[in-house]
Amino acid sequence: MNIKQLLSDKTQAAMIAVGLPADTNTAVTQSTKVEFGDYQINGAMAAAKLLKTNPRALAQQLLDQLDLADIADKVEIAGPGFINVTLNKDWLAAQLQPALLDSRLGVSLNVKPQKVVVDYSAPNLAKEMHVGHLRSTIIGDAVVRALEFWGDTVIRQNHMGDWGTQFGMLIGHLEDKIAAGVDLETVALADLEDFYREAKKRFDDETGFADKSRDYVVKLQGGDEHCQKLWQLFIDTSIKHSDEVYRTLNVTLGHEHIKPESAYNPMLQPIVDSLKATGIAVEDQGALVVFLHELADKEGNPSPFIIQKTGGGFLYATTDLAACKYRSLELGADRIIIFTDARQALHFKQVEVVARKAGLLRSMTSYEHCPFGTMMGEDGKPFKTRTGGTVKLAELLEEAVVRAKAVVEQKSTELSADEIAEVARKVGIGAVKFADLSKNRTSDYIFSWDSMLSFEGATAPYLQYAYTRVRSILRRADVAADFNAPLILVEAQEKQLALKTLQFEETLQQVMKDAQPNLLCNYLYELASLYMTFYEACPMLKEGIEPKVRDSRLMLSIGVSRLLAQGLDLLGIEVMERM
Repeated sequence: MNIKQLLSDKTQAAMIAVGLPADTNTAVTQSTKVEFGDYQINGAMAAAKLLKTNPRALAQQLLDQLDLADIADKVEIAGPGFINVTLNKDWLAAQLQPALLDSRLGVSLNVKPQKVVVDYSAPNLAKEMHVGHLRSTIIGDAVVRALEFWGDTVIRQNHMGDWGTQFGMLIGHLEDKIAAGVDLETVALADLEDFYREAKKRFDDETGFADKSRDYVVKLQGGDEHCQKLWQLFIDTSIKHSDEVYRTLNVTLGHEHIKPESAYNPMLQPIVDSLKATGIAVEDQGALVVFLHELADKEGNPSPFIIQKTGGGFLYATTDLAACKYRSLELGADRIIIFTDARQALHFKQVEVVARKAGLLRSMTSYEHCPFGTMMGEDGKPFKTRTGGTVKLAELLEEAVVRAKAVVEQKSTELSADEIAEVARKVGIGAVKFADLSKNRTSDYIFSWDSMLSFEGATAPYLQYAYTRVRSILRRADVAADFNAPLILVEAQEKQLALKTLQFEETLQQVMKDAQPNLLCNYLYELASLYMTFYEACPMLKEGIEPKVRDSRLMLSIGVSRLLAQGLDLLGIEVMERM
C-alpha cells in the first residue's frame, strides 16, 4: 500500500481537471507535524506560476476537484496554498488489516520489474579488506535487498581490483623470493599485509624494481602463463579472506558475484582501437586520451581521460568502459548502480560521458554512481588505528562482538553463555552496520563505539531490543501463530502507529530511487518509537480491557514485530527472540 502514490494520483487527476499539464508535480509529502494532518499536497505553490494565478485560489480549485471523501476525515487549505489531508481511521484500518496478514506486509510487487546491475564492495585483492570497504559493501547490499524484495532482477557485481601495477609489484617480489630459494608452496602469503608492505617498500625505494613491476603488469595483461600462475596465488588467498568477512557481515555477496577487472581484459584492446578509430580518443605524449569538453574546467580546458598508458598498459578507465559495455549491451541492464567513495565522482562522470559517446551504454540504461562519505574517527580525521595504520575490517568486526558481549552481559541475567555469545554477535555486527547505514550516504560520519552500542536512540541495539520487547508482549498474551482479529483504531496513538506501518512501501520506494538506506533506518526507528508510545497509552495486558480492543492492539503489535524483523533484514541486521 502506497498512500503517497494514491494521493498523488488523485491530485494529478484534479490538476488535469483544472487545466494543468499531466506531468505537473503534485508535491505530496508526509506531514512533519500532527497539526498539519497526515499528508500535505503542496503542488499548488509551483503550479500557480504556470497558470499565473494565486496559489491559494488554485488550491481551492484543486480542492473542489479532489475526490477524497472515502479516505479522509478532513481536507483543508493552509497558509499560502498548502492542502492538508487528515486520513480517516476506519479507512486506515481497512487498508492495514490485509497487510498484517500478508507475507509482504502490504508491499506490492513491481509490475514493471527492471534488470539492475549493482556494483558494490569491490576490494582490491592482494590486501586484506579494511574499514574503507565497509560502506560500499553494506550500503550496496541493503539497496540490493530492497530491490529484490520489490521484485527487480538484481545482478550483483563485485568488481574486485585484481589487475594493475600492484600485481606486477607483488609478482616481482614473489619471483625474487622464489629465486632466493623460498619454496612456492610455503611462501608466506597468509599474511598478505606484510607481503604487500615489503613489495611496496621495494617499489618505492629500490632502483629498477618499479620498472620491473610495470613490465610484469604488461606481461600479465598480455596473458603470460607464468605471471598468471603467480597472480592466481594472490587472488585465491584474497578471495578466501573476503568471503569470511562477507559471512561475518551478513551480506549476500558470494563467489558467483565476483566480476573482477581481469574478466574484462579481452575487451580492452578492441574498445581502445574503436575509440581511436572513431576519433574519440587521440594520442597525446604516447598515451591515448579522450579530451572531454563537456567536463571542462573554469578556464575551458577539457577534462583528460586516459584510456591507455604510454607503453600499452590499460587503466581503471579502460576496465570501467568495458564494464559499461558488458552490463548495458550484453546483460541488457535497465539500471547500473555503482557504490564507491565520493573521491571517484569525477572518474565515473568521465566514464559515462565516454561510454555514451562510444555507444557502450544504451540510451535506456540509467548509469548511477552513488558516492558515499568517509568514516571518521572521534578526532574528526579518517578512521585509523592508534598508530595511524589502516584498520582491518575483520578486526573491527571482531572487536564489535567483544564490546557487544560486555554490554549484553551487563543487561542480561537470564541468558546462557551460548545465548549471550549469539546475541553479542548479532548486536555487535548489527551495531556497526546500522551506525553506518543510518547516516546519509553522502555524508562523512563519526565512528563511536559508545553511541553505536547504546540501547537508546537510533541504534541497532535499540531496534533489536524493541523487536524482542514486542515479541515478549505477544508471548505473555499467548498469541497463536495464526491469530487474527479486526482492527479498531480509537486512540490517536493507534492511528499514528497504523499510519506509520502503512508507510513501509513508500519508504522502500524512496530507498530504491535514491539508494539511501538511511531512510529505512529512520523509518524503523520512528516505528519503534511510536510503538513504545502506543504501548504506554494503549494497554493490552491489563485487567478490564475490552477483548476486541485488546485483540486489535495485539494485531498492531504483530504487524510491528514483523515489520521490524523485515526492515532490519533488508538492512542485513539479525533479530533475536530474547536478549
